[in-house]
Amino acid sequence: MRKQPNQTLLSIFKPAHLYRQNKRSYFHDQTQFIHSLRHSTDLRFVLSSHSNLLKSGALEDTFAANHLINSYVRFQEIDYAHKLFDEMSEPNVVSWTSLMAGYIDAGRPKMALCLFTRMPKCTVLPNAFTFSTIVNACSVLADAKTGEKVHAHVELYGYQANLVVCCSLIDMYGKSNNLDSARQVFDSMVERNVISWTSMISGYAQNGQGYKALELFKEFNEILSSHEHIWSNHINHYMLASVVNACASLGRLLYGKATHAAIIKQRYESNDVIACTLVDMYAKCGCIRYSEKVFRRIRNPSVIPYTSMIIGSAKHGLGKLSLELFEEMLRRSVTPNRITFVGVLYACSHSGLVDKGLEHLNSMHAKHGVKPDAMHYTCVVDMFGRVGRLDEAYKLAKSIEVEQNQGALLWGALLSASRLHGRVDIAAEASKWLMESKQQVAAAYVTMSNAYALAGTWDDVNSTRSEMKRMGVKKEPGCSWVEIKDSVYVFYAGDVASCARGSEVLSLLKELGKMMKEKGHVGVSTGLVFVDVEEEAKEEIVALHSERLALGFSLISIPSGVTIRIMKNLRMCGDCHEAFKLISNIVNRDFIVRDINRFHYFANGKLIEYDLYGASDSNYFISYNIKTERQIGVIQVANADDALEPAASSSTICCSSVNTTQSLYSCFRMETE
Repeated sequence: MRKQPNQTLLSIFKPAHLYRQNKRSYFHDQTQFIHSLRHSTDLRFVLSSHSNLLKSGALEDTFAANHLINSYVRFQEIDYAHKLFDEMSEPNVVSWTSLMAGYIDAGRPKMALCLFTRMPKCTVLPNAFTFSTIVNACSVLADAKTGEKVHAHVELYGYQANLVVCCSLIDMYGKSNNLDSARQVFDSMVERNVISWTSMISGYAQNGQGYKALELFKEFNEILSSHEHIWSNHINHYMLASVVNACASLGRLLYGKATHAAIIKQRYESNDVIACTLVDMYAKCGCIRYSEKVFRRIRNPSVIPYTSMIIGSAKHGLGKLSLELFEEMLRRSVTPNRITFVGVLYACSHSGLVDKGLEHLNSMHAKHGVKPDAMHYTCVVDMFGRVGRLDEAYKLAKSIEVEQNQGALLWGALLSASRLHGRVDIAAEASKWLMESKQQVAAAYVTMSNAYALAGTWDDVNSTRSEMKRMGVKKEPGCSWVEIKDSVYVFYAGDVASCARGSEVLSLLKELGKMMKEKGHVGVSTGLVFVDVEEEAKEEIVALHSERLALGFSLISIPSGVTIRIMKNLRMCGDCHEAFKLISNIVNRDFIVRDINRFHYFANGKLIEYDLYGASDSNYFISYNIKTERQIGVIQVANADDALEPAASSSTICCSSVNTTQSLYSCFRMETE
């Protein structure tokens, strides 16, 4: 016997001419039905309602059908939503937009784009919410090319001044690393809200332009300064999180602390997003204990703060603490993700815990369901390289199939390790891979030159050097900076002319050099390779590395008793590393240096960290008596632990990433002074 449709629903969705007989009753029943759909926690009710609408022919009521689509979207049943959409006789713009949004929420943004391309074939025109939704699809895909086409349609349909659409465009361009277009949209806005400001600040912070993010936040502050009574209604925790991220990327500790004070004032400190960014910021600014304090105030930390803390500890040379945190999160039933394991393997690599690292690698999939990928294997290659197990590192690298950008990490780590341990055969193959794939070409040439130099094959050195000149390969200079009060002072390798208080700095460094020699410092004779450069010139070259200029300036500018914090865009060389130890003892000051890879603490003539500086951490140099290579003609090779993101431009002085994933990628960059 055929089951009769639900009579209540049939009475709601009668043909239009019957509705007019009792409009009051109809609207009352319809309101009750919509209310039931919106608040339903049972998918079966939604399915039953859909069935009854279909049987009664009431799907012609677009308003009710749209609410049904939204219900399916809420239950993540996008296929049912699409089926209903296809059953509708005249879907309107709300129907189209709701379905597009559903596909984006379901992780299928390409389907949303397909729907958008179908809209011109019908009589339905997109509205502001449609454009905002489809721009969001481009944002999820980081597809700037399609986003620009959608932007053209926005202009065509006259929505270029719409606040919601503009905010979506800024977000899309920011996530696509097209900040110029994002700023053009931002500057063109007649009216801005906190979302537009936050999107633009976040775009700068997430794309290595932290200074612009802080400048924009300062501008936002100035606009609101005369409206202090409405401050709390404008700022939100997303904006503050972006500002903290910018401070983390730049190592701006004082600015970060000031932002933390604003966070406390606005009572956002307990927010998980804010707490995670603070953990990351303090770790990247060299205050790992502050980072731990913030972390311990999180009541139930999720995988994200745990991962941030694990990585931060590892970058401070606290591998044991990283592994203890990992065990703690497992005891608390927090499931690790792929980035967590990259942090764990990184900690094992920098602590010399090869067996422990292999144990974690093998347990990833078996115990935690995380399949190892190129990043994990890169950590293992680096781990083998640090302890001289080059054959195992090479065998592993050869067995991994990776994309070009991931391969740059893998083969870059192998190249530096093999160069350091004198394995020219492996270095040559790693260098060849990088050059052929057009990844880190300049660093590959320089590192290969050093490998030949260490092996004493000078013909190969000259050949590689000639090839570099023929290809027009050049390296950017090393760059260091310090934050003093509200100002940031930048220093470039060998550039005394532009150095603040340059004559005083140079005089102090020469005096310190004499004192170091009295204490037995042999300088560049330990591990630095030069070609056709006099001994005195060698010492001058190394003495003018950017971190030493920054140190000299800091010693005459920062009061005694205050820790000196220096940031560097490349890897700290071995000679500077030893020099900083001695100088800390001579002047009785504490120094913290953050280079591209990790932190180095110097106090009382000692390195306060687990010193595994021998594996992939030493730098070697080749210098030529030519005038074409920046004033002093030096090429410095950084070491193996580096390898992915493009080097910071000398004009941006930004050196580190602003989120966990980018931070891990930067751990394996290859750079040169």
